[in-house]
Amino acid sequence: MEKMSSFLKLVGDKTRLTILGYLKEKELCVCDLVDLLDMSQPGISQHLKKLRVAGIIQERREGTWAYFRLNPELAPYLTPIIDAIPSQAASLKKYEASRQNNCCVVEVETR
Repeated sequence: MEKMSSFLKLVGDKTRLTILGYLKEKELCVCDLVDLLDMSQPGISQHLKKLRVAGIIQERREGTWAYFRLNPELAPYLTPIIDAIPSQAASLKKYEASRQNNCCVVEVETR
């Protein structure tokens, strides 16, 4: 009961629910979440750390960038919660179409 209560408190935060909504669509870099949520990088990082420590999301490092995705092995009682989060696909698509200088993408100059 204690573990379940802790998980439910953790995902009960609006910002963390929104992060999970984005991550259920695709893996994202911290810089993407900063832009999408219009929050500071330290603020986003604190939310991500709580979700990662709880095992709800996973982190992947690529050079200096940190990418996050949902843990495919979620506790059975969390899956319906994640499934019930409204889709962020439209917001994510709009963001991806409008971003001009993504911190995570290194463009190769051709000559």
